[in-house]
Parts: sequence; C-alpha cells; structure tokens
Amino acid sequence: MKEEKQHIVIKGCGILSPLGYDAASVAAAYAAGKPAFTTQTHQGQATPVAALPPAAEQQLEQLIESNSVYKQLDRSVLMAVYAAQQAAAQAGWLHKNASDDDDLAVNIGSSRGATGLFEQHYEAFQQEQLSSSASPTTTLGNLSSWVAHAVNAGGGQISHSITCSTALMAVANGVAWLKAGMAKRFLAGGTEAPLTDFTIAQMKAVGIYSKLAEHPYPCQPYAQEKQNTFTLGEGAAVFALEQNITAPGDVIIEAVGFGFEKLTSKTGISSEGLNFQKSMRQALTQLPAQDQQVDLIITHTPGTRAGDRAELAAIQAVFGDTSPAITTNKWLIGHTLGASGALSIQYALHILEQQQFTSIPYPHLLPHQDSSQINRIMINAAGFGGNAASIVLQKR
Repeated sequence: MKEEKQHIVIKGCGILSPLGYDAASVAAAYAAGKPAFTTQTHQGQATPVAALPPAAEQQLEQLIESNSVYKQLDRSVLMAVYAAQQAAAQAGWLHKNASDDDDLAVNIGSSRGATGLFEQHYEAFQQEQLSSSASPTTTLGNLSSWVAHAVNAGGGQISHSITCSTALMAVANGVAWLKAGMAKRFLAGGTEAPLTDFTIAQMKAVGIYSKLAEHPYPCQPYAQEKQNTFTLGEGAAVFALEQNITAPGDVIIEAVGFGFEKLTSKTGISSEGLNFQKSMRQALTQLPAQDQQVDLIITHTPGTRAGDRAELAAIQAVFGDTSPAITTNKWLIGHTLGASGALSIQYALHILEQQQFTSIPYPHLLPHQDSSQINRIMINAAGFGGNAASIVLQKR
C-alpha cells in the first residue's frame, strides 16, 4: 500500500490588524470593503495611517493586564504574543505539559523591531535618563523569545529581519525546519508597529508616502493615476504549522520561492521586477508538473509607482496571457512592512474559506480580478535590498 504524502499544514492562525483582532472580525471587515485608515498630524501635516481599531486595541490592553511584565515590552512584541497565542490555541497547542513542548519552534520577524520603545529610550538617553531595560527590550530577539514564553515553546527561537519579505521568510523557515525534522510544530509570522514619528518620517524622506490624507482611499496600489500612495499600517499575524497527512479542507503550504536582484536604487527593484520573477518561478517549479495552475495572486504592491508596475511586469513575464486573477489588501490596511506578508497569508486563508475577495473600487491597472474557483493562491512580498519571496497555498 502506498504511503500517503505529508504536507505542511496551517493548523492555526492568529491575527491583529487594522481590520480586527480575529478571523471573524477581519472577515467582516473584508466583506464590508471599508478601508481602515485614519489621519494623524505628523510634523504639522495631515498623514494617513492604518492603526488598530478600538476593539483590537482593547484586546491588546487585556493582554498587557494579564502579565505585569508585558507593560515594559514594545508594541510589536505584544502584537506578536497576541497573534501567537491565538494561533497556538486554534491549533490545540496551549497546555501546561512543558515536557512535551521542546518540539515547538518559533520564528517571528519584523522589519523595524521595537521602533516605539527605541525612540522612547533614545529620547530618555538625550535627557540622561536611560532605563536599564533599554537594551533588553529593544533587541530583535525580543520578538520570538517572548512569544516562546507565552506559548510554552522550548524549541528553536528565531527573530529575523529581511525588510518587507520578513514574514514570508519566517514561514519558509518553518517549512524547512519541519521538513528537516528539526521541529514537529512551528509558529511563524511577522509583526510591525511602525506608526511612530521617526518611522513615518523615514518613509516620507524616501518620497513615497501618500499625500491623500483626505481621500477615502489614501493607499492605492495599481492606481491609474501616476503618484505614490504608500501608507503605513500596523499589525501581526502568526501561523501554527505542522507536517501531516492532510484532511479535506486543510490549507497547505505547497511551495516557497525566493528571488534577489542587484541593487540599482534605494529600494532595490528594477522596472522588470526581476526579484519577483525569480521568486515566482522558483515557487512554481515546486508544484506538480501536471498541475501548476495558480488561481489568484495576492501581490506586494505597496502603492508606489515603481514597485507596483514592476510587480505587474514580473507577473506578465512569468504567466504571460494566462495570468491568474490579481488582488491586494493594502488599499484597506496600508503597508505593514515586515508583517505585510503574514497579513497577506491571512487574507489568502480568508479567500480560500469564502471563495471570494474584495474588489478594488478605484480606477486601477489590473487586467482582471475575477476567479470562479479559488483553490491555489500565490502570495508575493518584496523588500528594500532587492529581495523577494513567493509562497503558494492550496486548499485540499
């Protein structure tokens, strides 16, 4: 009798985003199709951002109250802990038997890390009032170590950054660890809390930040109008992964691909999107030779003229006239940097469950958005430095 093949299965998902604090609240927000942007004053200018809604903020406050130590942690770490606990609970992993948890590994990534705390501590440093907690609470390792504490994980604990591809790289790392037998269970995802003065100023300095503070859609990926509409958002998403024989309805990580190109600009992307071309092609080669159809691509598309057009050019180069349907969630939640790929994966899970995605309402460059049956979704991410990653999910 032929032994059934095992796959990397997503057993649980935790989410905290501008759209909500769990799968149900986020699904309702996607169905409503209402962008999550608000306006704050930054350096005297009205600036659009996508912050957590009050209900999600309340969930975060309850988490902080559950452990007195949490009060000293950065917002990015707290969001990761919240999402990880949610994912682990959904997977049935939260229990008190610590001896059984050495097989649970963690990889949480972030582009910027403890941005808020770093800025606070630097301000205190300038006033010669630096706290002894400054270094311990701003290290990148904070992300996974505190998540591991929260879910009783005794396996490998990895924190990393590869700019905006970070979350997809974390999930890819989880796939590799599980396939190598270095872990039996793996929590992977990304978190970002970049709505701080210095981080927003950095994005404005690049010259890409949206000036559409009063527009209902301040972030407009693939917009026909030629302007940059990059808008920052915050959030976290974490996934509980296992290698198992699948059951009907399971969602598996079917392929992971990476791409890099030589730096030719500050942001590191060519007009042809060579990094995207490489990552998508590498992912497609891992699919069955007789079945490499992708039904939908959730693109990176942060709302920049160069980046959006480069990714569309890459999709055309890879798929030609048989391009899948294309969509993105950034017009609703902005760009969450290192967490963006994780929030796109969560969006993919939502689409696979609901068999529909929210149509982009403003004039755009996408060739089409329709897809009658969605069983396989490709998620793209790219970051400063010329890197890109692509992950393919399939519903069994």
